[in-house]
Amino acid sequence: MKQLKLMAVIFTASWLLLAGCKKESIKDPSSDSITILGESNGAASGSDQLMAALQARLDEGNAKFPGALEQIRQKSATLQANMHPEYRDMVSSVLNVAPTPCNSSTALRVWLSNERADWTSQMISVANSLDMFNLPGNYALYYENDPAIQYHGMNGEFTQSINKAYKDLRRFWNIPSSDIVLGAMHGNMLTDLDKIIRIYEGGYGLSAASAAFYANLVVSAMNTYPLFRNGNHPIFTFNAYAFNGFNSPGLVIPKKIIMGDGIMEGYAEIGFEDVAPQAILAHEYGHHIQYHLNLIPQVRNSETIRKIELMADAYAAYYLSHARGAAMQWKRVVQFLDVFFNIGDCSFNSNNHHGTPTQRMAAAEWAYSLANDAQKQGHILTVEEFTALFDAVLPELVIQ
Repeated sequence: MKQLKLMAVIFTASWLLLAGCKKESIKDPSSDSITILGESNGAASGSDQLMAALQARLDEGNAKFPGALEQIRQKSATLQANMHPEYRDMVSSVLNVAPTPCNSSTALRVWLSNERADWTSQMISVANSLDMFNLPGNYALYYENDPAIQYHGMNGEFTQSINKAYKDLRRFWNIPSSDIVLGAMHGNMLTDLDKIIRIYEGGYGLSAASAAFYANLVVSAMNTYPLFRNGNHPIFTFNAYAFNGFNSPGLVIPKKIIMGDGIMEGYAEIGFEDVAPQAILAHEYGHHIQYHLNLIPQVRNSETIRKIELMADAYAAYYLSHARGAAMQWKRVVQFLDVFFNIGDCSFNSNNHHGTPTQRMAAAEWAYSLANDAQKQGHILTVEEFTALFDAVLPELVIQ
């Protein structure tokens, strides 16, 4: 939608299995005909024949709706720029489309790479063409506006810890927060035809006919490739972001923090399930502190992005270690320092550079020391006081 081009730039860091002999039908939205992609009997669902049929339908869409896929790509790029997807560079790197110039093989990145090791290049191509790696996050941006129905984790396993941490963060930091919606992105929306049509039309601006056509292809891709795990593969929701809200005639999106199932699953798998959800949420909340203080730069480059990301790490670490915050003990402090280490990147020349793993750990460790060494353990620095201290120490953090 054109209005999204007017949004303030926002900085912060993502299938039905065929069974039995059931046939999968795809409705052509411009006619009454039904196109049968193929039959499923387990092994046949991943057959070359079905893959070729899906590619043929993509080619058909290019001819039938010229420019629609390019529109999807451009609109998605605009949305991603405005929400600043926290972890999408990591996704790109493990898809082998964004190599980094240094060794960033942290445990989290290695885990994600192993999760998609059995994917084919055709699977990646289809998913990229239909923007499946961003659809869950973009849907959450537009439509997950009711906090009362949100759950976190594929089975709600992180809901309690996320909700408690969010309540504590709102109490801890001295900024207005009643208008921030805490939402979630779930990969299973990739099997929901109505939701996909809704975001293709409302978010990407596709016509009703082209939105229905390509939404059918997304669902078909879920059927064709069991390795997509009914949309529950973590790569589709391997993200978390903060959004500062947008209000104009015809488009109202509240302030948000969106947590992805995939990123929390990844941290749980490498042993950080007790600390990572709170740490990720606290980092995203830190970006809302920056919005409140008008610290988000108008001009983006690697240096300005790195500064606000390291600052958000520090806000999070201060809350996590403070006696009146999450009050984590040293053992858990070490864990959350590793959390921040794992989300560092080495894309030094990228406008999306968030700081190296070492720099991110240094920012978190500095904030821990600030809380731990304070003479008055019960005193909480205001956001203004904390930010001034961070600005003073930043030159030392970036040389790590």
